[in-house]
Amino acid sequence: MVAALDTANSNGTAARPQLQEEEEENIFLFIPNIIGYSRIVLALASLYYMPLHPRTCSLLYSVSCLLDALDGYAARRFEQSTKFGAVLDMVTDRCTTSCLLVFLAQAFPRWSIVFQGLISLDLASHYIHMFATLSMGGVGQSHKNVDQSRSWILKMYYSNNKVLFTFCAMNEIFFIALYLLSFSSPLLSPTLFSASNEPSTLLPGTPAAPKASMFFASPWSAGAMEMARANKMDSTVPWVLAIVSFPVMFGKQLINVVQLVKASRWLAEGDREMRRKAGLPRNNGKKSL
Repeated sequence: MVAALDTANSNGTAARPQLQEEEEENIFLFIPNIIGYSRIVLALASLYYMPLHPRTCSLLYSVSCLLDALDGYAARRFEQSTKFGAVLDMVTDRCTTSCLLVFLAQAFPRWSIVFQGLISLDLASHYIHMFATLSMGGVGQSHKNVDQSRSWILKMYYSNNKVLFTFCAMNEIFFIALYLLSFSSPLLSPTLFSASNEPSTLLPGTPAAPKASMFFASPWSAGAMEMARANKMDSTVPWVLAIVSFPVMFGKQLINVVQLVKASRWLAEGDREMRRKAGLPRNNGKKSL
């Protein structure tokens, strides 16, 4: 009898059993995040083939980059946009591009400072932009939500998917083209397929002025011969891709500079406001006598 009363409400009607707690969603198994994991696997595979197999590497790397657009579509299509997915996407982009630029710095040692600068600019601009967005715009703010009053360039870049895809795709195409040219262009890689009568050594610092793209100590080493035998390719298509994509790649670097400057100024605004609220500087910059 007591049990029956316990299951009845004030109106004398039987109370409905409590609904079971909803099952917790596994964010890590969301479709766009699974696509993100696939990008990482493909990128790692491309790095494995990068030193000796340019065609296989380029194919795997390109597919990994193209999936970058698919995971965004999947996030919107299945309503599975998450902060973890956004960070995973950005970190994957930065890491894969950096790894390719590291190889290019090795392939073209006299231009290594340029590739090192590009890596630094890419990482710094995106990190400070995301940090400024989170600290100044709020925790729930996306780094892609840029107010036009701050920068119309960044607003157009992040809000228009076609513009964003074009810049990112052409940026990667340029670096992939340079990678292919390191295997195919006698102009850029003169030692790759040419004989040399100079003695080779593995001692650091020798020769004193190494030629550009000297991957191995001797062009007749086993690795160089295997590369020349299996991967010799025509340089026409890579040259065309490099020339066509260069202006967009250069524009992407300018956007990175704008992003770095704007984010830095935004953080400085926050610092000034915080110091004003704290009453700093307390002595207005004058030492008390």
